[in-house]
Amino acid sequence: MRTTVTLCGLLLALTACTAQAAEPGPVFDNEANADVTCLKHQASAPGARYSDEAERRSDEVLPLLRYYTAHGRKQFCDGQGASANDKAWAQLYVQLGADRANVSALVG
Repeated sequence: MRTTVTLCGLLLALTACTAQAAEPGPVFDNEANADVTCLKHQASAPGARYSDEAERRSDEVLPLLRYYTAHGRKQFCDGQGASANDKAWAQLYVQLGADRANVSALVG
């Protein structure tokens, strides 16, 4: 009985810790590697999956780097400027060590 109570307490504690863990956040929309003629706006700002080195995965970062390297100098399809979300992604691109010139119009 005591072992069961202790085990239940441990499981509750683990569940609480897991529930409090940060969500990794959105995935960068690289437009599925389509023939990109203009940029589309990012719906969300980058989250922990990109900003937290412990959560960062190369299979998620490389598409971001590829996208802005190939398309970062293009205009947005709607003719508008970069949104706060777009600027955050472009800034992340630079923070990851990529060439700022590829996104200079986005980060200002």
